[in-house]
Order: sequence, then C-alpha cells, then structure tokens
Amino acid sequence: MSVCYTKAITPSAKIAIIGAGFVGSTIAYTMMLEGVASEIVLIDIDKEKATGEAYDLRHCMQFTRSVSVEAGDSFDLVKGASIVVVCAGFAQKVGEPRVNLLSENVKIFKSVIPKIVKCNSDCILLIVTNPLDVLTYVTLKLSGMPSCRVFGTGTVLDTSRLRYLIGQHLKVSPKDITAYVLGEHGDSEFVWWSKANIAGIPLNNFPTFTTEIMDKIYTRTRDSVYEVIKRKGATYYAVSAAVSKLVRAIIQGQSRVFTLSTLIEEEVYGIKDVCISVPTIIGANGVCQRLSIELDAKEKGLFIDSAIKIKESIRSISSLI
Repeated sequence: MSVCYTKAITPSAKIAIIGAGFVGSTIAYTMMLEGVASEIVLIDIDKEKATGEAYDLRHCMQFTRSVSVEAGDSFDLVKGASIVVVCAGFAQKVGEPRVNLLSENVKIFKSVIPKIVKCNSDCILLIVTNPLDVLTYVTLKLSGMPSCRVFGTGTVLDTSRLRYLIGQHLKVSPKDITAYVLGEHGDSEFVWWSKANIAGIPLNNFPTFTTEIMDKIYTRTRDSVYEVIKRKGATYYAVSAAVSKLVRAIIQGQSRVFTLSTLIEEEVYGIKDVCISVPTIIGANGVCQRLSIELDAKEKGLFIDSAIKIKESIRSISSLI
C-alpha cells in the first residue's frame, strides 16, 4: 500500500494539457463537454495549432459549461494547474508496437518534464504518451516528484475495451462487468480472468463463455489499437473519455479504482521498481492506495513477464535519462 498526501483540489480546477494533437485536443474537448474543469490550457511546440484548437473550443461555449480555454507554447501556462496531462510525443503508426516510439519520446520528455516541474512542482502529472509504462517511469525520474503524483493511464482503456467485448458476447452492459486488464499497456498485457465476474458470478460459470471465447476476447482487446489505427490513423476518442473520467475522479476526490500505471515500490510477486498497471485507488491526493492482487499461477507468470518486458525497455534507454 502507498498513501500520499497533497493539497485538496477545488471544483474550480485548472487542467493543463501538454500536446495539442489528436489526443490532447480531444481530451480538452471531452473535459469541456463534461464540465470537468473551469480552466483548460493547451500547450504545444506548434503555437498556432494549439491556438487554433483553443479558438475552436471556445466556440462551443454556448452549448457547454463556461470554461476558460487558453493556449500557447510557453510552459508558464502550467502555473496553477492542479493536473498536467502529458500527451506530447510521436504517435503510433499502423502495425507499430508502442515500444518502437520509445527513444524519440524519451528525448521529448527530457525536454518537457523539467519545464513543467520548474513552473509547477505541486501538480499531479498524468501520463498518456506511449510507450506508457516506460514514460511514466521516466517522468518519475526526471521530475523527482513523489510517486503518488506521477502515474499513467495504464490499462484503463484496455479494461474498457475488454468489458465492451465481454458485454457484447454475454449481452450485458459493460458497466455491470467486473474484469480488468493488468500489466503493460501494450502487447504483454493480460486479463485477470480468475477474478472476472458479473454480479459476483465468475465468467466461466456462463455456459457460452468458453476458453476459446476468452482467448478471442483477449486477442481482440490487445489488438484493438492496431485495428483502429489501420482504419482511421489514430485512437483518441476512447482514451480522451478515460482521461476525463480520471481527471474528474481526482478533482472530486472520488476514491475510484482504476488500473493505472504506477510505481511498484513494495514487491508484488517479486517485482518492484517498475511502473505497471494494477488496480489503484485515486482521489484528490493522486494515488491513495495500490491494491493487492491475488493472481493464479498462470496470471502470476504473465504479470512477471510483463514487468520484465517493461524493465528491459527501461534499461534500453537508461543512458538517455
């Protein structure tokens, strides 16, 4: 368990978004529609792009809650932000594993993260850029901030995809399904099948939920990102909805459970000092508690393998940080 205390966040929160590409701008739009923040700032190396996005967002205000939207290329804009959402970096291409983005995006983070911390060392840093787990770890090292205030979106989106697919098969709302994707936000992720259930009923109690179906759903969950990128070039709607939900949970101190990529400080199945997705409670103070996970023998092996893969990626760029 890891508990951390920071200042409480008020309902009139300011949220800064680093990177005004597809993901960053859609996060801003989603938060605006949902009334998550009173002030949103977009920061991008391309000042004109960020400013254009801000103009477009401001023109929504007749139809949304009144929100201040600012944009620019100066990191001074993060001053006073309760949460800084980091989306800066190169995007994943068709058929490209997330880890292939690593070295270039580490270089970007080496430039971006110190600038954020210099202007605002009291914020919560929420990492969205891929490869997510490695860059969350890199951010911790570059920022020097406590681990309760630095974490990534992890497998929150993967878990949403999983629940959607289970719901499609069993004709049940995804909201009533308890099932999680753990491990890397990437190809070594795995489903925590041994604890998956609907209303407390294990999924393997449903006659049509066979091992073959489980395997198909896992594969589709893992490969969903490639299917979307192949067809439309990028993913941004679902991840934006996920980020908006996370930001709301933090601002409102909801103590919600999400599978976030957080630093494992105390050994979990022999694994520590790596950022990886496990069920985590978040609230106004950031990470409140990392929940203990009870895995079966197969899942334990998958968790260890996934952690080792992330650690290997971290070692491959250790000279850069």
